[in-house]
Amino acid sequence: MVIEVNQLSFSYGNHAVLKNLSFSVEAGKLISVLGPNGVGKSTLFRCLLGLNKTYKGTIQINGADIKTLTTRKMAETMAYIPQSHVSTFNYSVVEMVVMGTAHRVSKFSTPSVQDYEKAYDALEQMSMRDYAQRYFNMLSGGEQQMVLIARALAQQAKILLMDEPTSNLDFGNQLRVMEKIKMLAERGYTVIQSSHNPQQAMMFSDEVMAMYAGEITAKGAPNEVVTKRLLETLYQTHVEILEVKGEQLILPLWGRRRV
Repeated sequence: MVIEVNQLSFSYGNHAVLKNLSFSVEAGKLISVLGPNGVGKSTLFRCLLGLNKTYKGTIQINGADIKTLTTRKMAETMAYIPQSHVSTFNYSVVEMVVMGTAHRVSKFSTPSVQDYEKAYDALEQMSMRDYAQRYFNMLSGGEQQMVLIARALAQQAKILLMDEPTSNLDFGNQLRVMEKIKMLAERGYTVIQSSHNPQQAMMFSDEVMAMYAGEITAKGAPNEVVTKRLLETLYQTHVEILEVKGEQLILPLWGRRRV
């Protein structure tokens, strides 16, 4: 297992957010974490990244407890991709991506030719090399998301944590970004994404992990986990799951909102 979490709990004061979570993630898998707002997905990510340090339980990456890893070692192991990014300065695309190599550069040095080569290679993987000299702030939301993923690839970490990567994107860009994310998992990256889109989770994920009230309620193959009962529990709305051309389609029943 690449990631092994055992009895993970975390509280803000007296408010318990995560309650005895235990799960594992294999290499080269795309895992989607589903759940309503406030269920603890962001807190879980902060624990996995080592930002919330006062949790109880253990988090191991490749057999090593993350509390024993240095900041640089964590950066070499795991990369985080936010759902959106507003750059204060108008950096070029390649400058944004080369920032992913910063953990290997001392504070008195500048990125090397090799660092820029890694940045261009990462852009190539995301089909964004032709955008290298454009300004990041001038790109569309979908293009910016591709660049942020490329920045994580330049970091050369094999575990990618993505916070709602298709949030605020139009329908076409959502699919294009998810196709690239699926491609990365097929190339050996371990990808954990939080998502508010159960349909995407069913279409692209190797596994789905559902969270509710700070606990894991289900984890496994999408067609086994994403059920009518689960969705109605998570989102408090009636749905039906239909089969269309061999694929499962989630149909909200708008006239009956509450379960």
